[in-house]
This record gives sequence, C-alpha cells and structure tokens, in this order.
Amino acid sequence: MGHYISRRSLSEQDTLPQGRISFNEEAPPHYSSWRVDRGAAADVQANGTIGEVRVGMEVKAGGQETECQGSRQEGRRPSIYSSVDAVPHLEFYSNATATGRVRRNRPSLETLHSGTGHLPHVLDQGEEQDSAVEKTRQPVRFGWVTGVMIRCMLNIWGVILFLRLSWITSQAGVILTWVIILMSVLVTSVTSLSVSAISTNGRVSSGGAYFMISRTLGPEMGGPIGVVFSFANALGCALNTVGFAETVRDLLIEYNAVMVDDINDVRIIGTITVTLLLLISLAGMEWESKAQIIFFLVLMVTFTNYFVGTVIPATPEKQAMGFFNYRAEIFVENLFPDWRGSQGDFFQMFAIFFPSAIGILAGANISGDLKDPETAIPKGTLFAIFWTTLSYILISVTVGACVVRDASGNLNDSLPFNFSEPCDGLGCKLGWNFTKCKQSQSCSFGLANSIQVLSLVSGFGLLITAGVFAASLSSALAFLVSAPKVFQCLCRDNIYPYIDFFAKGYGKNNEPLRAYILTYFIALAFILIAQLNVIAPLISNFFLCSYALINFSCFHASITNSPGWRPSFKYYSRWTALFGAVISVVLMFLLTWWAALITFGIIFFLLGYVTYRKPKVNWGSSVQAGTYNMALSYSVSLSSVEDHVKNFRPQCLVLTGPPNLRPALVDFVGSFTKNISLMICGDILMVRGLMSNDKLVKWLNIRKVRSFYTPFKADSLQEGARHLMQASGLGKLKPNTLVLGFKSNWKECSPYGLEDYVNTIYDAFDSNYGVCILRMMDGLDITEELQCEGNAVIFLWVYCFPFYSALDNENTTNIKNDEIRTVFQNKQGKKTIDVYWISDDGGLTLLVPYLLTRRKRWRKSKVRVFVIGEQQTMENERKEMVALLQRFRLDVHDVIVMIDTERPPFSKNLKGFEESVASFKLTKGQHRGEGSTEEQRTECPWKVSDKQMDAFRLKSEKKVRLNEIIRRNSKHAALVLVSLPVPQSDCPSSLYMAWLDTLSCGLHCPVLLIRGNQQNVLTFYCQ
Repeated sequence: MGHYISRRSLSEQDTLPQGRISFNEEAPPHYSSWRVDRGAAADVQANGTIGEVRVGMEVKAGGQETECQGSRQEGRRPSIYSSVDAVPHLEFYSNATATGRVRRNRPSLETLHSGTGHLPHVLDQGEEQDSAVEKTRQPVRFGWVTGVMIRCMLNIWGVILFLRLSWITSQAGVILTWVIILMSVLVTSVTSLSVSAISTNGRVSSGGAYFMISRTLGPEMGGPIGVVFSFANALGCALNTVGFAETVRDLLIEYNAVMVDDINDVRIIGTITVTLLLLISLAGMEWESKAQIIFFLVLMVTFTNYFVGTVIPATPEKQAMGFFNYRAEIFVENLFPDWRGSQGDFFQMFAIFFPSAIGILAGANISGDLKDPETAIPKGTLFAIFWTTLSYILISVTVGACVVRDASGNLNDSLPFNFSEPCDGLGCKLGWNFTKCKQSQSCSFGLANSIQVLSLVSGFGLLITAGVFAASLSSALAFLVSAPKVFQCLCRDNIYPYIDFFAKGYGKNNEPLRAYILTYFIALAFILIAQLNVIAPLISNFFLCSYALINFSCFHASITNSPGWRPSFKYYSRWTALFGAVISVVLMFLLTWWAALITFGIIFFLLGYVTYRKPKVNWGSSVQAGTYNMALSYSVSLSSVEDHVKNFRPQCLVLTGPPNLRPALVDFVGSFTKNISLMICGDILMVRGLMSNDKLVKWLNIRKVRSFYTPFKADSLQEGARHLMQASGLGKLKPNTLVLGFKSNWKECSPYGLEDYVNTIYDAFDSNYGVCILRMMDGLDITEELQCEGNAVIFLWVYCFPFYSALDNENTTNIKNDEIRTVFQNKQGKKTIDVYWISDDGGLTLLVPYLLTRRKRWRKSKVRVFVIGEQQTMENERKEMVALLQRFRLDVHDVIVMIDTERPPFSKNLKGFEESVASFKLTKGQHRGEGSTEEQRTECPWKVSDKQMDAFRLKSEKKVRLNEIIRRNSKHAALVLVSLPVPQSDCPSSLYMAWLDTLSCGLHCPVLLIRGNQQNVLTFYCQ
C-alpha cells in the first residue's frame, strides 16, 4: 500500500551530506545532488561563447601526460545548452574498477533540472597521486607482433612439429596429413574469428579466454571454463616440457650418457627444465618476452636450415637412413596412409597432432599486457595461424617427398649395379635394399621409425635440435605464463571459494606469483608421466572444450540481437561460430570419448555449483540478453492465445508499500505464487522525489520471493491502485487479483483515508479483479517494531531518503529485516486450513488453499470447507459439496455444513459491532440540518445514518453471527479463508469496514478475506 514520506524544503538540502553519482558497467546508476558553487558557475557563464570541442579517442604513448591534462580540460568544457551540462567525453564512459581510479562524472538529471551548479574543475580524489605513480611505474605493454603473433606462432610451433609431424605423415600419408592439418586449422580459424569478434566488442582485460567467455555467457559458463582452461594450459606446459626432455634424452643416448633409464631420464630433465622456466616467469613479463624473441629467431634459423637441407645432395650415410632429396616416386609412395601399431588410425593421429594447433589463445591470454587488445588479438592471431599452417603443409610435403618410410641406416644395404639378391619395396629403385629390416620390423630409421627425421634432412642437424629446444621451451613458457594469468582473473572474480589466495598480484605488471607456483606443481605432476602420446589426447580434449565454448559464446551473443553486441571485427558469422562449437564437441568424443566424458563431467559439476551459489556479478552477458529475448517472444506469442479456465493462475498485484515493511504480506502471497504465477509488489508513493528500488529488489531476492517491484507516484491510494491495475503487467502476464492488507487503524485514521481504502476495493471489482485482504492479529506493518529496536534514526534515513548513494554502503545501517521471520516461513504441521465458502465466486476461494498445500511448509495441513445449509437438508448438501470438490480434484479433508447461521448473534458481540460504528453515525443536528441526504452522502460518504443502519441491520447481524461460528470452529487453524462481501454502492465505507473487521476479529491465526471476480477459475472438464 502507499506510504508517506516527510517533505523537506530546498534550503534543508544543504545540510545533508553531499552525494556524488558513481556507477560503472557492473551496476546501475545512483542519482544524487551535485555540489553547487555559484561563484564558479558565474565565472563559466561570464566567459561568453563556448567553443566547439573535439574529443580524441586515440591516446598515444609519447604524450600521455599532456593529452591527459588536455582531456581534463575538455571534460570541464560545458555544453552550449547550459553551463552545467557537459560535452561528450571518453572519461564519462570509462569503468572506474577497470582503471583503478575514481572516474569523473557527468551532472545528474537533478542538477540539470535545477539549472544550478558547475562542472567540477578539480582533479578527482587521488588522481594526482595516481598520475605520479604511473610515471614511475609504467607496466610493460606489447604490440600485436611481439605480444600476439610471435607469441601465438611460438606456442603453435611446439614439439609436435619436430618430433611427431614426420611420423604422422608416415602413418596417414601426405593427403590425410593435409586433411588433419586443415581440420585442425579449420577449428582454430573459426575459433580465432569468434575470439576476434568477442575481443573487439569492448575493452578486454586480463584473463584471456576465461574473461571473454565469462563476460559473454556469464559466470555460470565462464567459471567452469576458467578452471578447465587454466588446467589445460598447465597440461600444455607439461606436454612441451616432456617433448624437450625426450630430445635431450635422445642426445644422451646418442652420446652414451644415460643417467638412469629412458623414462626416469625424461622425468629428471623435465623437472629441471620446468623449474628454470618458472624462474624466468617469476622474473617478469619483460624477461619472458625477451626470451620469446630469442626463441623465435632460433626457429627462423632452424626452418631455413631445414629447407636448405632438402636440396643439398644426400650423402650415402643419409641415404642409408632414408633421405634421398626430392624424388617423385617417394612422394607418390607417401601420399597414401600406412597404418601401423595400436595407434594407427586417423583419429588417433588427429588427437596427437591437434595440440600443435592449440596455441591460438596465447596472445589473448595476456590481453591485460597488450597495448591495444581490440586490434592486436584479431590481427596477430590470424597472421599466426596463416604462417604456421603454411609451415606445417610445407614441412609435411617436403619430408614426404624426400624420406622413405623404412630404412636400416646400414651402409652395407646399398645395392651394387649388378645385384641378384631378392629386393622388395621403394628402396630397391633408389639403390638400397631395406627388405630385411622391413620384414623383421627392425628398421630404426625412416619416417615410420625415427622421430629425428627433420634433423636428418636439414643441412646442419644440431640446428634442428636447437629448434626443438626453442619450440618446446617457448611453448612451455607461454603455457606457464598463460595459466596463472587466466587463473588469477578467475580468482579475482570470487566465483569459487577458497581460491582468492591466488588472486594477489605483485609488481608493476601485477604478476600472479602464487598462481605461478600452483601451475608449476600441476605441470610437474604430469611431467612425471613422461609419455608424450599419453598427455597429448588429454590436452586436446580440454582445449577443444574451451574452443567449443568460445564459439558458442560468439554464436549466442550474435543471436540474442543485443544492442550491446557491436564487435568492430566484422569478418565472422554466427553460423560459422555454431559450426566451430559443434565440430569441437564432436571431435572431443571421436578422439578420446572417456576423456570427453570426464571433461564434461567436470564442466557440469562446476556449472551446477556456480548456478547454485549465484555469484553477485553483473557483466551484461548474452545469457541475460537471451533471457530478455525469450521473455519478450513468449509474452508476445502468449498474447495471441485465448484464456482458458484450465490455465488460470492467480496473478497478484500486492499493495505492499515498501515490501520490507510488510514481510508477512509478501511471504503469504509468495507462498502460492512462487514458480506458478505472477506477483507484483506495488508501492504507491505519495510524495514528489526520486525513487530507488534497487534496495527493495535486493531484499526480495535475498528473501527468495519471486516478485516484481513497481513503485508509482500518486496523490492517494485509490489513484495509485487504479493506475497500477490498469498499467501493470505485459500482455497476458497481467494481474487479475488485488491483494492488500487489512486497514487495522480504520477507526482512528482520517475519514478520507478510510474512504480511499474502500474505494480501492470498489475499483478492483470494477476492473474485474479478484480481491484478497489479509489480516493478522499483530498487523502487517513492522515500522514500529523497527523503530522500537533502536533504529528509528536509521529507519527514517533509509526509507525516507533512499535515493542517496551513500546508503549503498551496508555499514551505514544495521537494519536487517530480511532476517525477520514471519508465520508463513514456518512449517505449519498438521494444522487445518479452514475455508468458509459463503458465496460462490468462481472458485478462487478454493484454488488458493489448494496452491498453498502444494508447498512444503503447508503440505501436511488439512483443508476443511465450511458451507451454509439447513438442518433438514444438511446431509444432502454435504454430499453434493463433496461430489463437487471431488470433481474439481481438490484434496479436501472434510466438508462441514453450518446450520446455525440464522440464529441471532450474542448481544455482547452485537453491541461491540454497534460501538465500532458509533463514531461514524450522523448526529441529530446533522439529521435535522439543511440539505438533502444525497448532499450529506456526497460531502461525508463515510457517515452512517439511522436509516442505513436499519436497512443493513440483518446483514450486520449475520456477519456478527458468522464471526462467532468462525471463532468457535477455527481456534487452532493455521489459516482461515472467508468469502469477502462485495461492497454495495449504497453502503457507507465505515459500515463496510466494520463488516470486514467483524468477520476477521478475535482470531490468533491469519485471516484472508477473499473474493473472485465471479468467473470460473476451476473446471472439471478436460477441454
């Protein structure tokens, strides 16, 4: 219901604490008054004409301080409309939490409306100190070449390129190897397009793939993928470290320097290597970047060395190992697959190769360290994919045209000009007999047997070893850096418990040192497996899952048609993004189905936790936009469907005033509308001023009440309720039942307030609404209770002036009325719900208790129905009512026929009723005064004449008698429902309120006076 707020004069506002508007992308704005400095405002107006201002959107690194000062001057420049109004400026749209400094604010609507004040010309608090700190501690920032392209290329060129690509070419053949490469590139290219679209749809902070997915799909999907993606990067570090360790082990074997054995040597070398990489990472991003550039130069020399080696004539030693330079017959022989061993099938080869293409997010993962992420990520990622794909195709073609599958490495296997020994295979045409080792499967060289083929082909073999070192170490280092960056962003968002320890950053680049240590130990655990072919399928599943969610994020953001989805990168399609998501999931199960099931199990577990916990973040995700689209679409489609009695739901407009001041009324209506029908808490504000409903909506959410909150300014309760009944709702989602609390002070209140209350009930019936009036023994309003608890001052501040942003600080108030429990939050046990169905209203009186008994708290309660009857026909009337209720399929415990309603009430009770109306009777002077009865009724419609008392005496006595029956039968009921009498036009409002008071008085349990709109809401038909 409506509530009054004390008015203040304008002069009193100067005594209140000055507020400031402060909002960012994660919270709605809070309006407040602007500081008024009339002298400064006069100075601005005295300057004359206001010039045109151009705001630069690009910031160059060289003149950062000068441009910053210039932007501050422009931010103070007023608009030509008003000296208070401001011209558009970049800082008005910046996110204060992202920049780490207090943002300059534009004038509020209140300031513009008043026309007083001026633009602030003083630096924000702490801005000067921040500028001084920024001069001395500038973080390292990278461009698109060094920050994205080179980093992605190094991450893509991993150990698979040097140690497994030649073997895959031998198994799958050149043609299927190209298919494997192109399939991998297809997935990564589509994903890179999605990444480019997401990264250019607003400023990207640190966190890489997690940041993009979480800010697009929300924390529910972002949280799980953040954990999985961080873990996948740690696995990537282990994979490349093991590849490096295998190469070193092979060198040790070649020089007879084995430490323990093949497996343990890999473990020892891997542990030492990952420890050194950790030390480089801990040194900072600047050192890590320099190391990556050195690795890149080494790889360029390595590739040059390889391609030059393919044209250098092969020596007899190299020919014995299977290298013959470019030969057409070798190329034709290697075009087609030759599957060998337990891993000899297409999808196993794909699973082993795919990790060599997963480095496309290396640049996005350090998005917080890029100068311009929106430009660098798309350009650098796409160029990296192009050059690495070209290198893979060229290497697979050249190695397939130069090296045979099997070779013995024995110089004695060369064939003389006139040989008579049996010889089979391609080697015979090239002058070598490798038949013996092929038949005995003892060949140690060739594409199918040696992983050091690229060293054999190159001009200088040690450079290939250096390339393997550079590729594996650079990829391992990139993964070791990416995993902590992503995990740090996840920890900062506080989505999961007990991980905020790893959110702390150190140094000017905010390095996640604690997360580095965690990643180190995870990588170390998988390094101890010491088998590259075992780790590769695991990492493939995790990255494919990440790619699937990235593509789905882009697709979902595109189809929601949100105005906020405006990526500057235009070369993407929602359908290619969907294809990328589907193909990624399909490949997960085709590669390693059990690993895919484990991955999705982890995802769904983490998703369920976040969904249950509901973190308090608002990132404007596409899920929110999709929810809006679905709600809008369903609402429009529902409007074209005709109403049917089977689908009737009591959609309630509840006049609660501020909902937290009438929690019992909110809890009661929420008990039978939650997850079933519409509930709107209407708050009629009878004062001019600004409104803030965020606090009340938050209160409803904390109390788990599924309701809308709608404030409305009006001069009276009747006016506000009338407008709310007409305008509330959307299409078929429109209230059909008005719920309000009983006006317990109807005897003491202003007669105009009494008339206003009763007229609201009139209007509800005139609007074809049902009406419910809830009465409780102690009343519904807890205002006095809060004031008695010593919170009077805070109460007046919070509820009279809720629009000041300072109140957002929860420490300013200790009112926690969201913790106040009401009777409707308790389990009702086996108490009864007594329904006094005095008048047939269409069935609403029976439907509400049925909906209540579907709730857990009311499930054990038994419904009793009381009807009016006569002694002679009591049994027949009871049977008829039982049959009717059974046909309605309502579970009613008992039906009781009241046969004593015609008896006169006790004189004491009747006298009490007459005394309640006595103060509203017309006096003798008023009876004999001038003017007709109609004039008196118009001037004082709440007054009751003796004639009216006599006319309504019989009805009054029956209501008194009915109350006696109710008090006798329902002493121990949990809830009593009584049919609400419909007010007649000739009945004074005071007499009607006396009837309602009489019907519901004397009971310790809640009483609901209820009346439908006389249209059926129950049916026993199936159509």
